[in-house]
Amino acid sequence: MCLTEAGEKRLTDPDPLHTIHSMLPICSSTEADWLPSTLDALKYSGAGIVTDVLSPELLQRIRAGMYEAQARTLEEVGQERLDRAREVGVMRSMLSYDPVFAELLELPELLAIVDNTVSDTAVMHLQNGLILPPYDGALGEILQYTFHMDFPRYMDGYLASVNTMLAIDEFSAANGGTLVVPGTHQRTGPPGQRYMENASVAVECPAGSMFVFDSTLWHAAGRNMTNRDRLAINHMFTRSFFKQQIDYVRALGDEFVLEQPPRTQQLLGWYTRVVTSSDEYYRPAEERLYRAHQG
Repeated sequence: MCLTEAGEKRLTDPDPLHTIHSMLPICSSTEADWLPSTLDALKYSGAGIVTDVLSPELLQRIRAGMYEAQARTLEEVGQERLDRAREVGVMRSMLSYDPVFAELLELPELLAIVDNTVSDTAVMHLQNGLILPPYDGALGEILQYTFHMDFPRYMDGYLASVNTMLAIDEFSAANGGTLVVPGTHQRTGPPGQRYMENASVAVECPAGSMFVFDSTLWHAAGRNMTNRDRLAINHMFTRSFFKQQIDYVRALGDEFVLEQPPRTQQLLGWYTRVVTSSDEYYRPAEERLYRAHQG
């Protein structure tokens, strides 16, 4: 049985998952009703948690890959430009560094969320690695610590974008688990700052979980008050007619994309490329860069 915000089952059930003090609905991917329950949570609370998504072996590979991506990002971009972006611990091009990050686009739980929200023709708007270091007091200088929406557009309740954040480490209030304001998704205007500060709750879940949220939900990075980094990977998927934050096909190259399963090619934007000439436009249907029926 999946947990609800009421949390009454936690008081008597010996399962250690039920001792997690998150205010968000939480399910295990091993439960038969995890998908409809999580979709309900997404609709009514704006967010939900699915545990048991990533294996310990995969988590180990991801952690190593993320620190390598962090070093490569620093080398290629430089600290000055990273500081100018007012971000901390964000890697935006991890697919370029380690194939393990492409494997995440084959996770059945992730695909089930995407297919049942923004459709099976959706594209990946972004895949960002997040290494949240211990808090150093720079709250007002870093954009992640301010409440925001990842998809800052209200479309009369139309769900155009969904996020699936993978907890590579345990999320807790102590280590800066993402702060969310339940019920603030799909609104015409922002809640007041004081309301968000008082109503926000920290996402708390075990390593290997998937935190799912409507991209219009107001949220912020929590402050990591421990002495260890907290790792996560945030995916954002949109309807196929929205532009990606990074042109992954161009960034990764045709050879890399064609090595991936067709479903991953879809998510990377292989079937929604923009033509550059009449010759490309008038290709046979099976060769077109922008395929038919893409939403």
